[in-house]
Amino acid sequence: MKNDIIYIEETLDFQPDHPDELFGPTKKEGSVRALKMRKVFMKELQEHLKYQNQRKLHLGEAYRHDLNLIFCREDGSPLPKSTLYNVFKSCLAKIDAPPLPIHSTRHTHAVMLLEAGADMKYVQERLGHQNYQITADVYSHVSKKMEERSIEKFDDYMSTF
Repeated sequence: MKNDIIYIEETLDFQPDHPDELFGPTKKEGSVRALKMRKVFMKELQEHLKYQNQRKLHLGEAYRHDLNLIFCREDGSPLPKSTLYNVFKSCLAKIDAPPLPIHSTRHTHAVMLLEAGADMKYVQERLGHQNYQITADVYSHVSKKMEERSIEKFDDYMSTF
């Protein structure tokens, strides 16, 4: 892991038929990519890795070093699939949000990137879509924030004449 880049190369199968099938290839070839992360997230991740290294030292051979997971149980073994869903459900309840599928976080991230002014091509690459058209079809609906910013930019441009 480089300073602010995380590499996505494998997927975790929460219910493999055989223990050797715990990790598998990503859904598509385009899903194998390096993702640049916000510095604040990387700082948190580095803190987590320090804690994890302390656990490894404390547990020694009892720690599942072979898996090399970032988010795992205290002994390095995979978290149950339900853990992520339960934490997400709890977070939604804390903010009085309606129940949402976990995949909605991907959609929210893409829309927020676009609202922040990210280029659609960048969003396509970040999401691992094979082509631009998929991303444009799914995420090109215009939010109020994007609409207001576009009108302001156009107004600014027209005022120069």
